[in-house]
Amino acid sequence: MYELEKENLRRLSDYIAQFLQPSLIKTFMTTYFDKETVEKIINTEETSSVTKAAQMLLDQMCYLEEVGWFQAFLDILYASEYTGLHKAIKEWNFSELEELDVHRKLLERIEPSITKLIKPSELLAHMNDCLNIRECEMIQAVEIQRGHIAASEKLVNSLLRSDKPNWFKVLKIALDACRFDQALELLESNGGGTAAKGCGSDEEAEAMTTETTTTVCFEFREEPESEDMLMSTNDMTPTETPSKFTGEHDRSGEIKLREYQKELTAAAVQGQNTIICAPTGCGKTIVALAICEYHLKQSPRRAKIVFLATKVDVYEQQYKLFMKHFSRTDPSIRVMGMCGDMDLSVQWLIENHDIVVMTAQILVNALQSGEVPSLELLSLILLDECHNTTGKHPYNNIMTRYLDTKLSSSTHSLPQIVGLTASVGIGSFKNRLEAENNILQLCANLDTRVITTVKKQLDELKTYVHTPEKEFFEVSKHTYDPFIRIIKNIMSNIEQLAQKAFNIESLSNIQNREYGSQKYEQWIVSVQKSRRVIQMKDTNEERRICRELYNYTEHLRKYNDALIINEDARTKDALDYLDGFFEQVRNAGYDETERKLTALYDSQRPQLLHLASEGQQNPKLEELKFILEEEYQNNDETRTVLLVKTRALADAMKKWIDDTDSLKFLKPGVLIGKGRKSNFTGSVMTLTSKKGVLDSFKSTDQNSDQSKILIATSVADEGIDIPQCNLVLMYEYVGNVVKMVQVRGRGRAQGSRCFLISSSKECIEKERINMIKEKIAEEAIVQLQSHPAELSNKVDVLQREDKARRDHVSASPDKPKTRGSYQLLCVKCKKFACLSDDLRVVQESHHIALNRSMFERCITVPHKNPKTFQGFSKKEKMLCAECKRDWGLVASYLTIQDLPLLKIESFVVQNCDTHQQFYFRKWRDVTFAIQKFDMTEITPQTWPLRD
Repeated sequence: MYELEKENLRRLSDYIAQFLQPSLIKTFMTTYFDKETVEKIINTEETSSVTKAAQMLLDQMCYLEEVGWFQAFLDILYASEYTGLHKAIKEWNFSELEELDVHRKLLERIEPSITKLIKPSELLAHMNDCLNIRECEMIQAVEIQRGHIAASEKLVNSLLRSDKPNWFKVLKIALDACRFDQALELLESNGGGTAAKGCGSDEEAEAMTTETTTTVCFEFREEPESEDMLMSTNDMTPTETPSKFTGEHDRSGEIKLREYQKELTAAAVQGQNTIICAPTGCGKTIVALAICEYHLKQSPRRAKIVFLATKVDVYEQQYKLFMKHFSRTDPSIRVMGMCGDMDLSVQWLIENHDIVVMTAQILVNALQSGEVPSLELLSLILLDECHNTTGKHPYNNIMTRYLDTKLSSSTHSLPQIVGLTASVGIGSFKNRLEAENNILQLCANLDTRVITTVKKQLDELKTYVHTPEKEFFEVSKHTYDPFIRIIKNIMSNIEQLAQKAFNIESLSNIQNREYGSQKYEQWIVSVQKSRRVIQMKDTNEERRICRELYNYTEHLRKYNDALIINEDARTKDALDYLDGFFEQVRNAGYDETERKLTALYDSQRPQLLHLASEGQQNPKLEELKFILEEEYQNNDETRTVLLVKTRALADAMKKWIDDTDSLKFLKPGVLIGKGRKSNFTGSVMTLTSKKGVLDSFKSTDQNSDQSKILIATSVADEGIDIPQCNLVLMYEYVGNVVKMVQVRGRGRAQGSRCFLISSSKECIEKERINMIKEKIAEEAIVQLQSHPAELSNKVDVLQREDKARRDHVSASPDKPKTRGSYQLLCVKCKKFACLSDDLRVVQESHHIALNRSMFERCITVPHKNPKTFQGFSKKEKMLCAECKRDWGLVASYLTIQDLPLLKIESFVVQNCDTHQQFYFRKWRDVTFAIQKFDMTEITPQTWPLRD
């Protein structure tokens, strides 16, 4: 099998090995190779040669026999952004890559000289088109740790292995834009000026350089805008300029804003703290860039700007946008980004850069650890999606510190605060007064007394931002369905089995639960919470009961999920979901209870399979099919975003579209979040795979694998840049006012529409109420804006009251941590794991167990996504030897190998004296003291290497 593919890989292996870096496709290797082979390849890459390691990888692939390995190889190449190599291997045509040989030989020849003439930190901003984010971050890290020459060598090495056909052209443009004239002259005098087809003429390169440094057009996209927002006006004639054209930079680099955008910047450029509230798609990120530019010009020496994002996905987009924008307008502005995987000093980043883009939690951690001593280090903080500044959100944590400093000292130098949002309709409210109170609290949290909205330039705003028409489709529910009857009968039998083992009704106060509902899920959660701390005189009996109840409730949860999927998708999808779950059960800790429950399912599966094949159609899917067929028949250029509640339903909807002859041409893409893997049997998404889905949806190439519909969960609600579409379908998808405003904003093309499809009258009524609440929130804003003095006074009062509450809590003595000894027991089977005396805390947040015998009570498996963070390198997952419950990680820390890194949620804690049991979801909640880790505790005798 795959003999042709293997022969081609052997024939072309020398060529492929010039481009491929095995560590970037490690997930493929860990799936198809044994652990020893993977380690050997990675070790060769790190200690010997990347090319040699790639050759070893290709040699091993020629021995693979598993079905699907070659397609998996192609998939990982594409997901890892090896687009050129992916295309070449898929088509077995390497002509485009062969054209790069002349450029590579040239760069190899001049490498010793050119690396002394460049500074990668300046070049990287211009090279996003040929280097991926990971490569850029690695080069930046080398420059910080070892200097710019070492980083230059890393940059050249990355380019020599690049499979992007435009890398040489991009390098020349970057050298010219950064004024590295000697390096550019060296490149061109050695034949680079006329090198090969991929580069074009000198005049062509010069024209591109002029274009990137003088004139840039802004295209409005879903906020936050992606790097695609920066377009060249030379790419279109005046008659082709789209209606979404925003403006351009003049030669001084200033942004030419629309009039309504100028109105949105007005308060911020006067130095006021403000919330900028404007519709999705109007270009709030453009406004943020303009505010940053103005701030930097006003305070060129003191200016330190931080732009905060709520999610890593959003951080990635905004960082790339800020880098591209300032590299084109003013390369002297130092822009840097930071997310969780980067082991850099936040204080160093802030002190050595003008603008830092980061996720909010990074700044919270730096403030809590004292790494950043005070917010007074900054001069401007911008908070994207600032309506989240409530409760325990990281935004509110940051602003609480800000307010405590402000209200406790008359001498301070705190930064300006600018919040960006599409809606301030937060919290619960029934009338305008309640809405005003909620908005006032948000203003108090953000220390702003100014809400900036478009008032004078509303007419202009309406010409650019189109509000989709909202329509409602109420559809009938399933009529009598035998599949539902069988599943409910199985659930009833499982409940009876559980009741025989233990009185489960005594474990929860939730009454009137109904199969196939969210309330039933809540009942399961409640029962599982009580189950964890059941105690009996006979500890063996206690362990048996706890494990049985865990299995019973997990199976009930999956059947409940299947009923919910059946309600919204096909019976076939619900059955596939159950099949996936039982496959996992068979491959994991397969005890007597699970064998009994699996047999119960297997006895009913033939009948369930028959119903899935021959059963009635779901009326909701029939309605959705009719809508899609009609929309694409009327306009085959339609782009649709289909929003669903769960990841399981997103997978089911994709399968349904792919299996439906009249819809399969839509080539659906799926956009989902990470979620909790333990509760999900479907796919999970990395940032790279999300980017691939969005790129396919953006594509206008009719010959490519263009996706015409994007199926998304709540990950698409805010922040992620979803390209412009003209049809938004909300499939049983309703939330609060803010969610409604953001979801509606997905349809921004003129004439776009938004449909809610539901079989629930309550669901439709809730959305109608949201529309009314949106109007109430708008009226509340107008009312507050019309009385600025009153708004300011009320904000002052709220801030003083909040401060008094915080001071009261701070003055209350903390409950001291107990010094007793505790056992950690597996949360599923109550197997002993270790003692609390074995625990140590590292860096105030990571908890390890210094007990070598713990490895006798667990098993370890290779981690599918090994990575390094804060000195730790995670290598393996740690599972209970008896029930296979996930206990945490096995990691190395600095030079110490094989440290158990524990998850407290995987354990029940039992007092060794009283035998009372407790359950904690977070380490910060534990009631006993844990020693700080001391490196001197580890010696070769106390901590020998594992066999």
